[in-house]
Amino acid sequence: MKLRITILFAFIAISTCVFSQSTAGDSTFSSPVIHTVKLYFSQSNWWDSLVAYKPLDTMMLASVEIDGVYLDSVGAQFKGNSSYTGPGVKKPFKIDFNEYVSGQRYDGLKTINLNNGFGDPTLMREKLFLDFCRAAGIPAPRCTYANLYLNDSLWGLYTMVEQVNKTFLEDVFTNDAGNLFKGDAQGTLQWYGSAQSSYYGKYELKTNETQNDWTDLVHLIDKINNTPSANFYDSVDATMNTTAWIKGWAANNIFVNLDSYLGSGHNYYIYHNTATSLFDYIVWDANEAFGKFNMGMTLSQLETMSMFYTSNPPSSRPLQDKMMQNAFYRSEYISTICEMVTNYFSHGYFDSKIDSLYPLIKPSVYADPHKQFTNQNFEDNINMAVLGNIPGLKSFITNRRNSLVAQLAANSCVVGINEIENSTPDISYYPNPASDFIVLESSPLNKIIVYSVEGSVIKSLVISHSQKVTVDLKELSAGVYFLDCVGEKGTQKIKVVKY
Repeated sequence: MKLRITILFAFIAISTCVFSQSTAGDSTFSSPVIHTVKLYFSQSNWWDSLVAYKPLDTMMLASVEIDGVYLDSVGAQFKGNSSYTGPGVKKPFKIDFNEYVSGQRYDGLKTINLNNGFGDPTLMREKLFLDFCRAAGIPAPRCTYANLYLNDSLWGLYTMVEQVNKTFLEDVFTNDAGNLFKGDAQGTLQWYGSAQSSYYGKYELKTNETQNDWTDLVHLIDKINNTPSANFYDSVDATMNTTAWIKGWAANNIFVNLDSYLGSGHNYYIYHNTATSLFDYIVWDANEAFGKFNMGMTLSQLETMSMFYTSNPPSSRPLQDKMMQNAFYRSEYISTICEMVTNYFSHGYFDSKIDSLYPLIKPSVYADPHKQFTNQNFEDNINMAVLGNIPGLKSFITNRRNSLVAQLAANSCVVGINEIENSTPDISYYPNPASDFIVLESSPLNKIIVYSVEGSVIKSLVISHSQKVTVDLKELSAGVYFLDCVGEKGTQKIKVVKY
């Protein structure tokens, strides 16, 4: 077996090691505004035509205006599965700027998706999850918001999501020549024999369609399913980017995003990266994260779901099942969950995100004439469960984190801090980020304990009722550390970045 050394980096560093310097879509996805998208159809009975074209996967001719920029002759169509068949006329759309005019782009983008927030009263789940994945170094599309108009009639607030296509591949992986497969409708990675045709109804080839060569996917699935246990690590590790897969799997579990490979067995992409010759994992479709897709579980069962959850029977998800039987992959998975919960999955990080999105989208949510939920559902679901089984964003974070901390403790990971942000403004410290030392000033302190991101104690300093303390960091490697500052007012927690 090959020796791999896994280093746990802080998220502040991880985000720079997966994504290249993007160009396409930067103005669209980095702008902190709600965009305005106006689709125009000149055809009579255009709605009926959109409905008729949906099962044919055919684009309708339209024109579009985005934030005042007009593009003629674009393709538009309904998209989605449950998000399309759900109640009401607020259907999700795909817009292809290149469909009828070769080379036509908007902000460098060939395609955008407008998702209707199906099942999500807050309309935040998809954005929060996708932003998390990108911050954690998991390849994922960018997400923002747009008010959609159809022939100048307001249709509602949508999430605008980047399309996973060659433009995305070039930006993220710096190459786009490999095969890109979507795990849809049942991309469970189960073995159905060596014939390519056995997989046509379970996956979609999104690039190199003319060649239509699926031998690399069949080879990957063969290695996952038919490699003896003693050789599993070496075989699979030489075929796919297993670290990327484990990180995506961990994220789906933490957020109980079960409309994915974890639960329903689809909603992801894998890309045969020509730079590494390995298959990379890409997140897709996250509107039912935060426990919305329940797989028959109660709210309590979702929030306390096992960190090792695998669909029943486990053999129906062979990659996860076999990884859990491999000591190294099991250990790497536990470490990844531990890292994400320690560094990220807390109110200290998420509440500020949620609280900043709320005033941004609230006026558009209230004005949405075709929304699936009421304004009160929107207000309530930010903090608490609504309609019986739709978890509240903040209540989910509380309950899910508590469950994961307990589960991690039983698997040799002690999460040594409850929040990523400072728990009180009473203490000041500088510089941060720091190199050789950091100075703490506060009410009198008696003890300082320095923790790693995994929760391990690095050092413990006993001091004598001091209001100003210098902590030596020279012997520490670069990364994120947490300090428990014990004094007269109790224990105060701070985060320090060492460079």
